[in-house]
Amino acid sequence: MDREQRQELRATAEQVSHWVDQANSCVALRGKIEADASQALGALRQRIVNVHVDGNRVAWRVLPLRNPDEKTLGSIARRAQLPTLSSKERGWLDGLTSSAAAAVRDVKPLVGARRFFSGSSRKATGSAAGEYLTRVRAEGLAVDVPGLLDALLRHHTAERSDIPLHHAMEEWVGLRSLIRDLGADPQVSPVSVLGPLTASIESINAAVRREESLQADARAAGQKVRESEVSKILSDMPVERLKNATRDRLRIGPLIEGGITTVQAVLDRGAALEFLPGIGATTATRIRGAAQTLRQTTHDEMPVRVDIKSRTPEATELLHRLRDWDALRRIKGATTDLALTHALTPLANGLDRDVTHLVVTAGDRTPEQFYDAVQSVNQRAAQVSFAASDPSDRDPWEDFLTRPADYFALLSELGFITEDDEKTHGDLPDDIVDAVRKLELNTQHLTASLRGYQSFAARFALTQRKVIIGDEMGLGKTVEALAVLAHLKAKGSHHALVICPAAVVTNWLREVQSKSALRPHRVHGHGRDSALRNWTRNGGVAVTTFETLAWASESIGSVDIGCIVVDEAHYIKNPAALRSQRVSDLIDRSDRAILLTGTPLENRIDEFRNLVSYLRPDLLLDANELAPRRFRRQVAPAYLRRNQEDVLTELPELVEVDEWLPMSSKDEQAYREAVGAGNFMAMRQAAMANGIDSEKMRRLIEIVEEAEDNGRRVIVFSHFRKVLDEIAQVLPGEVFGPLTGSVPAAARQTMVDRFSSAGHGAVLVSQIVAGGVGLNVQAASVVVICEPQLKPTIEWQAIARARRMGQLQTVQVHRLLSEEGVDQRITDLLARKKELFDDFARVSETAESAPEAYDVTEAELAREVVAAERERLFKRPTAESREEEAV
Repeated sequence: MDREQRQELRATAEQVSHWVDQANSCVALRGKIEADASQALGALRQRIVNVHVDGNRVAWRVLPLRNPDEKTLGSIARRAQLPTLSSKERGWLDGLTSSAAAAVRDVKPLVGARRFFSGSSRKATGSAAGEYLTRVRAEGLAVDVPGLLDALLRHHTAERSDIPLHHAMEEWVGLRSLIRDLGADPQVSPVSVLGPLTASIESINAAVRREESLQADARAAGQKVRESEVSKILSDMPVERLKNATRDRLRIGPLIEGGITTVQAVLDRGAALEFLPGIGATTATRIRGAAQTLRQTTHDEMPVRVDIKSRTPEATELLHRLRDWDALRRIKGATTDLALTHALTPLANGLDRDVTHLVVTAGDRTPEQFYDAVQSVNQRAAQVSFAASDPSDRDPWEDFLTRPADYFALLSELGFITEDDEKTHGDLPDDIVDAVRKLELNTQHLTASLRGYQSFAARFALTQRKVIIGDEMGLGKTVEALAVLAHLKAKGSHHALVICPAAVVTNWLREVQSKSALRPHRVHGHGRDSALRNWTRNGGVAVTTFETLAWASESIGSVDIGCIVVDEAHYIKNPAALRSQRVSDLIDRSDRAILLTGTPLENRIDEFRNLVSYLRPDLLLDANELAPRRFRRQVAPAYLRRNQEDVLTELPELVEVDEWLPMSSKDEQAYREAVGAGNFMAMRQAAMANGIDSEKMRRLIEIVEEAEDNGRRVIVFSHFRKVLDEIAQVLPGEVFGPLTGSVPAAARQTMVDRFSSAGHGAVLVSQIVAGGVGLNVQAASVVVICEPQLKPTIEWQAIARARRMGQLQTVQVHRLLSEEGVDQRITDLLARKKELFDDFARVSETAESAPEAYDVTEAELAREVVAAERERLFKRPTAESREEEAV
C-alpha cells in the first residue's frame, strides 16, 4: 500500500471513528433517558392506590401527583419525544457501535507506526477492515449518516422540560400509554375534586363509633321518661295500697296523720319515716319495703310512651336522643356509603398537603363513578355533622310527628315497648314459629328500624320462601317486604321485582329509596326501556305494573330474580286472567315470592285459595270445602295476618299515608285545559273529574273495599261539590251524603247518625269545610282527603272529626295526591311556607293555639301554582335556547 492509499485510508478511518464516537454517545444518552424514564415511572407506580369495592375487585386505581412530579413527568416525556428510529437507522447505530468500532481498531496496523512491526496476519486483518470502512464511509455518506447522528445528538442533549401536572394524561407526555395496564380512560383532575374527603371519612368513622354511646344515651333518656311516669302514678296512688304489697300488717293511720297520703310521698320521706309519731324503725322499714315493691312493679309494667299532649322535658330529651341515635343508625344502614368510605380510606391516608392532582383510571367502575363516590361520602359526612350538631335549637317533636312509626320502632328495639308474642305470630304453628325465630335477619342494606312484629314477618317470608303477608293497613307490609329484599341483597342476590298497580308505583319507589340502600328502577311509563336495561345490568329493585309486565315479561323472565313482591295481590285473584298468568309464571320461576294484601282471609276465602295456589298448591290438596278457620290453619305455612290493635301496643291514634298517583290520560287532558284557561279550581278537580277513568277514583274504590273487609267505615272529604257528586255515583255500597253547607244542621246530624249505624264499608262523603267542623264521626276510622287543602288547618279539623275522644280504633288518613301538577305544587309551597314559619317562630304556645299561622291566602297560592304549571306545560323555547340545544 503506497503513501497516498494510506493517507486516504487514514482519513476514512478517522471519519468513521468520529461516527462511532457519535453513535456511542447517542446510544449512551438514549439509554440514560430511557433509564431515567423507567425510574420515574416506577416511582409513580409505587404510589398508586387500588380502591377496592365489592370485595377484592379493584374499582379504580388512583395516582396522587405532587409538584416535584413535574420533573418526573419531564423525564417520561423526554423518552416519549425521542426520535423514532427506522430499522435502517437502528441498523446503522448498531453497526457503528459494534462492527465499525472493531474495524477502526483493526485498521490501525496499516495506517499507523505499528505497521512496521505488524505481522502478515494483522496486516491481512487490517486490510479487510480497511475495505469494510471504505464501504461503510461510502454508504454512510450516501444516506447522510452524519446528518442522522448530528440530529440524534441534538435531541438527546436537549435540556429536559418540566411538564405541568394537568398535562399528565396528554398523549405527547407518554404516561397514558405506559399505565394502560392499570385501567381504561385515565383522567387527571386537581385534588380539589376530592373536597374534604379526608375529614369526611374521619367524621363518618367517628360517627359510627359513637353509635353505641348514643344508643346508651337514648336508653338512659327512656328510663328517665319511665321514672317520671312511675312517679306520677305513685303520686296518685294512696298509701292504703301499701297493704297489698306485703303480708305484714302496716299501720297506715300515722302516715296519713303525718300528711303522707301517697306512695310517692313515702318514698320521698325515706329514712325520716321512723321519726313520725306512732312509727318506729321496724315499721318504717316495712313501709319503705312495701313502697319499693309497688314502685318496682309499676316500673316493670310501665311502657315508655310519647304523648304529644304532654310534652314533658323528659319526653323531649328522649326524642332528642332517639333522633341522634337514629341518624347514626341510618348512616350505618347506608351500606353503600359506608362501603365507599372504607374503600376510599387508603387513598385519603395517602394524601398530604403536597398532593395537587390525581390520575384516576377505571377498574370495574368509571372515573365518573369515582367522583360520584367521593361526593356521596362527602354528602354523607355532611349529614353526619348535621346530625351530630347540638340539636338544642331544633324541636324534635316535629320530626316525631312526621314519622312516629320510626320512633316507636326505636323504642321497641330498646325494649321500652313490648309486644304480645302470640299476636305477633298470628296463627302459625309452633314448628314454623321456632324456625322463624332461629333465622337471623341481615339488615345492613335497610335504613329503617323494624318493629318486632315486622322483623318476624320478614323472617317468616325468608323461612317459608313463598308467602302471603296479610297485615292490616298501617302495620308496614312494605317495609316488611323491603327487609326481605335487603336480607337477600346481603346474601348476594342482586335482582328483586315489585309488581303493583300503577297508582302505587311512586310510593314503592319512594319507600325503597327512603327505607333501604337498594337501588329502585321505575320500569313503567316514560323511560321504562332504559330502566329495564339498567336493572338487568346493575341489579336493584325493579318496580313495574301488572299492565307493563305484558311488555317486559320476556326480559324480566331471563333475569335471576331473588324475590318477587306482588302488592295489592287481589289484582291476580282470577287465575284465568292474563295478568294473573304472567305473574304466576314469574312466581313459578322464582325461588321466593311475597304477596301483599290487607284483606282478611275470612272475607275472601275463594280469592285466597287462588293466591295460595300460586305459591303452595300442595297446601290445597283437600281444602275445597274447608271452613275459614280450618282453611286458615291449613294454609298457615304460607299466610301471616296481624291486626293493628293486636301488635301496636302503644295504640297510635293516627296512621297517615300520602298516596301519590299518576294521572290517567283523560285526567291529563282535563288538567291541561284547566291550566290553559288559568282556572285554578278546575286544575284542583281535574284528577277526579272523569269518574272510574280517574286514577284517584280507582284508588278510592280500593280503599273503600279494603275498609269493608277490615270492618271499618270511611269518610271522604273534598272541597268541591262536583267531586263529591261524582264520588257518590261511582262508589259501590252504602254512600251517605254529600254533606254540604246547604244541608241544615239537624239534617247533617241525621245523616251522620244513619252513617254510624250502617254496616262496614259505609261511606260518608262531605265537603271538607262543612263536615270538618262541629260533627263527631267516631264511626269512621278511615279518612280520605281527595286533594290537598290550601289551609292545613282545614285538614286538621276534618281529621279531628273522626280522631277524637271515643274513637276505639286507630284512624287511617289517606291523602290522594297527583304525582305532577297542582297537588305537588301546593304541597311543596305549603311545606316551604311552613318551614319559613318554623324558622322564625318555631313551636310556641301562640303557634299551638293559632294553627292558622301556617295558612296562606288562596289568591297568593293560586297565582304561584298557575304560573308555575303554565311554565311547565306550555313553555316555548326561545331562539337562543333553540340554538343552545342545536349545539
